[in-house]
Amino acid sequence: MSYFESVIALLAVAVLLLQATRRMQLPYPGILAATGCAVAALPSAPNIPIDPHTALALFIAPILIDSAYDFPLRAAWRLMVPLIVFAVGAVVLTTAVVVAIGSAGFGLPLVVAVTLGAIVSPPDAAATTAVLVNLPVARRVDALLKGESLFNDATTLLLFSGALAIQAHGGIDGATALRLGLAVPGGIAFGVGYGLLVSRVRPLADNSVGGTLLQFVHAFATWLIAERLHLSPVLATVASAMTIATHASVRDSPRMRVHSFAVWTTVVFLLNVLAFLLMGMQARSIVGAMSAPQLSRALGFAGAVVVAVIATRLALAFLYRVVAVWRCKHTGGPEPVSRSETFLIGWAGMRGLVTLATAFALPGNFPERNLVVLTAFAVVLATLVLQGGTLALLIRWLKLERHEDANRERDAAQLSLVEAALARLEGEEGDTAEEIRTIYREHRNRLNDRAHEAPLAHRRGLALAAVLAQRKRLDELRDADAIGPDQYLELQEDLDWRQLGVTADEDRRLNES
Repeated sequence: MSYFESVIALLAVAVLLLQATRRMQLPYPGILAATGCAVAALPSAPNIPIDPHTALALFIAPILIDSAYDFPLRAAWRLMVPLIVFAVGAVVLTTAVVVAIGSAGFGLPLVVAVTLGAIVSPPDAAATTAVLVNLPVARRVDALLKGESLFNDATTLLLFSGALAIQAHGGIDGATALRLGLAVPGGIAFGVGYGLLVSRVRPLADNSVGGTLLQFVHAFATWLIAERLHLSPVLATVASAMTIATHASVRDSPRMRVHSFAVWTTVVFLLNVLAFLLMGMQARSIVGAMSAPQLSRALGFAGAVVVAVIATRLALAFLYRVVAVWRCKHTGGPEPVSRSETFLIGWAGMRGLVTLATAFALPGNFPERNLVVLTAFAVVLATLVLQGGTLALLIRWLKLERHEDANRERDAAQLSLVEAALARLEGEEGDTAEEIRTIYREHRNRLNDRAHEAPLAHRRGLALAAVLAQRKRLDELRDADAIGPDQYLELQEDLDWRQLGVTADEDRRLNES
């Protein structure tokens, strides 16, 4: 099959798998990665290589933009200490543990062990977001896990770049040290400046398909330009997205927002699916490059590293909780998370595309390259399948589900929105104002007491019947050639908006997978 045919075939398999995972309530990343391994084992399986630098920009940049845009800046400030602990401390500690295992236990050169530690240390933004999307947990836990996955890649790539520089030059010179030192502050500064520029330009393309295209150009350009300038592309991408989100206004085009949300949801989901499938399909090239003795040694080493990275994160999570409890008692710090939530944080350490892409980015002459790549792949697959596959069961077993809390929070917010609308309409005179107030009062009554659902449901039923009658008439006009195709599509879109406006809240949601 050609490259294009192979990708289409993979997507067809993914659609079937996604329906199965949705019905079994399983997170899809691990299933897709395992399926990729199974497909790669077939004799006629296509060879679809991943270019590491392209993969990082293609798969990671849009996911970071999507996650960072929705990540509240106040949450980042509020969780500054735990974010530093997990986004920086966890990466450094995991790297140190892997260095100890590699150097002392398996005789790896120090620079090789450091490189491997940097590669396998960061939980992945795509994997974390994909697994947690349908698993409502406490907001501070959710914010910590997603926030960590936004920032830990920067720590990883800095360690990785430093290790490669030392290996290539036999040490680190002043110019390399300066470049690495400027990568973090420079990446943040560039991201903020570029985000401000895009915020100024974006309104010029509002309410156009070009405006949505500009968002993707911004996502990839931020990463690529930062890379060219030797700055942290991760921090530049995150900083630019947060800057744009901060400068968003209530007067921004709702039509643009709805369209962008639909496009980004689909594209990011597609990239996730492809990334995890392609990740699994790299197994054949990794295993095929090793002899039997090398493979046996590598599997033993990979198993030790898998256990180490999982155990290290769990240990750090509980150690941090001990410190947080002490701070809360003695200095009045924030209330620490519970033991159950601590275990969840420690267990939610799925590795993903960043780990695999950085491993494949190693130069061909890098010492022990095959061992490093196989170990990285083993960590990715084991954490996705073992941790990702059991995360939902763990949340239920530890009674950490927050469906009811999330529903109450949403209802309280909806009630607050209704009160804001009624406050604005207060004092407005006339039948039109009273009619609008009546609609909002019905919403308020329903939110306060579900017994008031009937009047609102009756109104929705009548409105929906009217819209469906209009749809039928519009189709009749098209069939009778009484209206042109362009006018038909315009009126059809108008009816779509009306129908969505009178549809129940739960029926408007677009389910992932």
